[in-house]
Amino acid sequence: MTAVKRIDVDDPELDMDDGESISYRGTPFTGEVVECQRGALVSLNTYKDGVEDGPTREWYMDGALRSEGVMRDGFPVGELQIWHPNGRLAARMTMSDNGLRQLALFEWDEDGNLTKEWHAERN
Repeated sequence: MTAVKRIDVDDPELDMDDGESISYRGTPFTGEVVECQRGALVSLNTYKDGVEDGPTREWYMDGALRSEGVMRDGFPVGELQIWHPNGRLAARMTMSDNGLRQLALFEWDEDGNLTKEWHAERN
């Protein structure tokens, strides 16, 4: 089994175009791109052939999970979740399988009270 290639977002050989496709040493990148701040991992995004495709995660500086979702061909698909710094769920968004349509959105305040609920109209 081949190990997943992982590079830092600040690597000077990593290039990102206006469409957010990335290449590494002139070749579309497949693997994980990480960002660290003051030694702490704050984001991990998965790419396939230069396009975001796979798990995506972000963390607060203290290591608590900030957001988690999945990208396919550069679009968010399925469920994306975002947490407040206190660990309570802040938002949950559901996207269509192709990532082109938002199906539902729920938002909560830091105390866990539902502040917004939205569902797409069914066609």
